[in-house]
Amino acid sequence: MTAAGRPARDGWNIGAVLQRLRPEFPDVTISKIRFLEAEGLVSPQRSPSGYRRFAEDDIVRLRFVLAAQRDHYLPLRVIKDQLEQADRGGAPPQAAVIRQLSAVPTGPPDTPVPDEAPTLRLTRAEVAAKAAVDTALLDELEQYGLLAVGDGGFYDGDAVQVARLAAGLAGYGIEPRHLRAFRAAADREVGLIEQVVAPLYQQRDPSARERADSVTRELGTLAVGLHSLLVNASLRRTISR
Repeated sequence: MTAAGRPARDGWNIGAVLQRLRPEFPDVTISKIRFLEAEGLVSPQRSPSGYRRFAEDDIVRLRFVLAAQRDHYLPLRVIKDQLEQADRGGAPPQAAVIRQLSAVPTGPPDTPVPDEAPTLRLTRAEVAAKAAVDTALLDELEQYGLLAVGDGGFYDGDAVQVARLAAGLAGYGIEPRHLRAFRAAADREVGLIEQVVAPLYQQRDPSARERADSVTRELGTLAVGLHSLLVNASLRRTISR
């Protein structure tokens, strides 16, 4: 046994690691840590009796992985590549290296990060004020399926960014009624992803939920990236005409 807050001589056990990570990452679980180990993101040593023993570098790596997912929405494959690049360069995964590797733009100020946005509960007036739009635009966005009121009549933080972007497009004459194609395309992409991950969510393995959530996020990131590249490639052809 170890004293509270102190590692054993051969490292931290998984329960102690969880306690250290929880203040910064409240949603992390032992299943999540085991999943990240299975994916090769961290490789704790094993005691003679087979228990995991995490070194300080392992905990730094876990913090990087969890922050990169939460703050930058990076897929695990990209995170793993970044860690491997640091390893090949002979640099330990210390905080300075991690910050440099994960320096990905997160959007303009006041833009909710992916994990925070769904948890916000905003009234119609608050969304209009934060997005600097009038409520008539919100009415149109709802009418054409771009916005939806959640439980209790509140919006989440994503509604602010949707309204801002829609207002920007409206400035060029692209009105909410023209954006139905965006909604339909998003629904088709989500439907494809749901077909892939549905079997994962049906598994009874306790760690299956963690893996299903991670795969869903990664597929979403890949889909958004591909969509953006295809749009940009088409626009470049338009510009070059």
